[in-house]
Amino acid sequence: MRRTRSNRSRTTVLTAGAAALLAALGLVSPPAAGAATASTPDSFSETAQQQIAALQAVKAGRTATESKVDSKLLVAEKGLGKQLNALQSGVSAGGTVVVDIRASKVSPDLLAGLTKAGAGIRAVSDRYGSVRAELPVGKVSEIAARGDVKRVEQADQAMTARELAAPATTGKEQSPAETKQQKADRIAGELQKVLSAKSRRSAAAAAPLVSEGDRAHNADLARQQFGVTGVGVKACALSDGVDSLAASQAKGELPPDVDVIAGQEGDGDEGTAMLEIIHDLAPRAALGFASAFNSDASFADNIRKLRFESHCDVIVDDVIYFKESPFQDWIIAQAVNDVTADGALYFSSAGNEGNVASGTAAHWEGDFADSGKSVGKFAGTAHNFAGAAGNQIYEPISNASSAGVPVTLHWSDPLGASANDYDLYLLNSAGAVVSFSQNVQDGTQDPYEILQTPTFGGTGLRLAVVKFSGQNRYLSLSALRGRFSDSADGLKAYNTPGVTVGHSAARDAFSVAAAPAAKAFGRALEPGGPANPAGPYPGSFSGATKAERFTSDGPRRVFYEANGTPITPGNVSSTGGEVRNKPEITAADGVQTSVTGFNPFFGTSAAAPHAAAIAALVLSGNPGLPPAEVREALINTAVDIETPGRDNFTGAGVILADKVLAYTGASPQPLAVAKQPTVTPADGGSALDPGDTAKVTLPVTNDGDGTAVSTSVVLTSPTPGVTVAPRAKSYGTISPGQTGVNDFTITVPASQQLGVPVVLNARVTFAGSHSPTTSTFSLPVGTPSPVAQDFAYTGAPVAIPDNSPVGASVTIPVSGVGRASRVTFSVDGTTCSTDPASTTVGLNHSYVGDLVGTLTAPSGAKATVFQRNGGSGKNLCQVVFADDAATAFSTVTSANAPFTGTWRPAQALTGNLAGAAADGTWTFGVVDAAGGDTGFIRSVALHINGFVQPPAAGAPSNVRGVTNNGPVHPL
Repeated sequence: MRRTRSNRSRTTVLTAGAAALLAALGLVSPPAAGAATASTPDSFSETAQQQIAALQAVKAGRTATESKVDSKLLVAEKGLGKQLNALQSGVSAGGTVVVDIRASKVSPDLLAGLTKAGAGIRAVSDRYGSVRAELPVGKVSEIAARGDVKRVEQADQAMTARELAAPATTGKEQSPAETKQQKADRIAGELQKVLSAKSRRSAAAAAPLVSEGDRAHNADLARQQFGVTGVGVKACALSDGVDSLAASQAKGELPPDVDVIAGQEGDGDEGTAMLEIIHDLAPRAALGFASAFNSDASFADNIRKLRFESHCDVIVDDVIYFKESPFQDWIIAQAVNDVTADGALYFSSAGNEGNVASGTAAHWEGDFADSGKSVGKFAGTAHNFAGAAGNQIYEPISNASSAGVPVTLHWSDPLGASANDYDLYLLNSAGAVVSFSQNVQDGTQDPYEILQTPTFGGTGLRLAVVKFSGQNRYLSLSALRGRFSDSADGLKAYNTPGVTVGHSAARDAFSVAAAPAAKAFGRALEPGGPANPAGPYPGSFSGATKAERFTSDGPRRVFYEANGTPITPGNVSSTGGEVRNKPEITAADGVQTSVTGFNPFFGTSAAAPHAAAIAALVLSGNPGLPPAEVREALINTAVDIETPGRDNFTGAGVILADKVLAYTGASPQPLAVAKQPTVTPADGGSALDPGDTAKVTLPVTNDGDGTAVSTSVVLTSPTPGVTVAPRAKSYGTISPGQTGVNDFTITVPASQQLGVPVVLNARVTFAGSHSPTTSTFSLPVGTPSPVAQDFAYTGAPVAIPDNSPVGASVTIPVSGVGRASRVTFSVDGTTCSTDPASTTVGLNHSYVGDLVGTLTAPSGAKATVFQRNGGSGKNLCQVVFADDAATAFSTVTSANAPFTGTWRPAQALTGNLAGAAADGTWTFGVVDAAGGDTGFIRSVALHINGFVQPPAAGAPSNVRGVTNNGPVHPL
């Protein structure tokens, strides 16, 4: 919400109480069409003027604290939300609201204050000072009053760029959404069906689906012609979620090693479908994923994590957050700028918000034009959409595209520094206000307002923009997935190009438009609309290709650098700023995937991963190719479609993989990599001991597409006193998929401490752009003890907060071990059951598939134990996580509950946690990453093997250790 200006009277605060305000609003009972004085194109009705005046009274009467609160939240907190007709306050039936709290710093004190206020923490971003929380509406102002809180906003919403076969329908009840349990049952059933088919070795189990975009983009021919498959490249996606990842992997649609950031698996399956598209076109590219839907700040954090922690070379998303500014790179675009500056290629959906050329737009931007029509009892004049052509203060929304439409208003002030105050109103055909957004902008806020049309739409809805105070600015008004069209009562619709906004319009991002690969989109975008185009499949794209009628257009005018510096100081009008040519390229949609609900998969959500996959092929065949040259290749080889030359809704045209690879001179590249060595001590012992000399057999495998010639290895050790002989060996020529082997000799000094590993660095050189590759191996020193020492958590049960990144944790002190040779972890219990309230299991929870468990060693090293596995199954009890277990816990389904037995963890425990001294405090943490379920950590234990100590002088050599009995022992 906006801060009250010093020149506004505060005597207008609701002195007569809420009832008087509601009477003034005229919204206690929605005015009937015949009861109101109808508005005209250049004036507000009497009802609208009364309503706006009353709403402005709320605005003018705000305290300093209330000025930090979103306008609709404030009205809801004052108890007026239910009475305000069609107001989208976001307050749940339980009286809570999901908010984004923008703070100067996210501190433990802030999180504790939120928890004390009854908030559920949903996402935390330290970098961007943002917390998403579900907060009792009555506590909103209490949180806003904190000195470290800058603003409390309605949670910034997002949507993907998937075009639905059945959109929201005006005036009709929608089918109920799939419940959490129904989804879990469906996914578990699909996975079981796949596993059953594989066990019967049926033909259906061996027939993966391939996107028609593979053929339409000539990617299939390009892989054959140029011999590149995506090897050496990691391509990562951000979307809603990867619910069906395990099912897609079981079908063979995705590889088994998709790198999903722990706790960022998300909710939904658009991410799974996007990954399948990438894998179809670039089948040997490594894959990664993180959700974009926890919050806007979390999305930005995850973009950075995919590059700087997961080392993704190509990143693609299909998401737009409504708050993203068209005029300045906000936090999400800034994250894109960070990763592209580091060399990553970034692709994003242009959006499905329509374009002027196809008559499907709902976007207007331009300079504010003063209509001369004052509004309400305070300052303020309405914008004139007609400009020089007349005077019209309304923008009409099409009846057929009016259901549940987010409407955003941005203007050309810098983010966090807007001193010009504009407001947004939605009215009906009778001239009554249906919804509004009127936050305060007095120098420290964002130039942004948002409202949403009624869930079931309406007839004759229209928008009005009011300049409450300040200077004229360049405006951007968008009804996302709606349409501006002439109304039945004579209002003319005004549309301009440029609806592509946000991080898709970042300078170095690729904004991707859509064209159908195969069948036409299956419904008219509006009743009676023109037919949608069909694609060329089984042929390939050509100059005859037509873009989807819903694909968003550009260009994008930007007035500020990311830090708020004006691009054209003193000119933030239609002649100022920088114009970015967006979108750049077009790619396929309307393709098949194996994911339920995404066959076919339409929208620029499907187009962007096709483009990203082609970029992965380019990098695979041209390792180290600068991003600028990739951009040049994609744009210069694109096949021109639609309007001759570059246009504002298909960019340079549709891309073809064979043309891009030919332009860049792609060729199959070798990728020779050292693999895990085997160690054979010269004394015939089973372990490498201090003072030993041993043979190290080092395999080198060519994981690439091309032959590795002149392959050699230099093997060194940074461990003091260790010698390696010879230092280098030739491996000669290694064909793709083949392995070469050589032996080296190492000598370990007698002074080497037990448990302190010998580190070997292998540098593999060969003729190719990926050369050299480096690998590091740790060789344990000492004889592992057969005795596992047990260390159990002995404290009280700890509640796991629902759907909170804060999570719960317990500590386990360890002593007397020294270095660890083996680490296993158990979730214990005395009596196992599926009762979610059981107190006799090791970890009770009503939906284990919500949970991510992490084990942290005293050194700070971490390993993920389990990661959103088990679906709706309940409880972990007498289960051991061991690196050498035959079956991974990632394969469990709800049918396995309660989860017992021995399983392989998500990440190796010994390999990740045993490098340093085991003595100290270990921490086991659990995060519940989805809503609606609860549980407790009750009984868990560590089982750590150390190393056999040499016998003391004079002691008999046959002394054996005694095995301690613990809660649960690994098999």
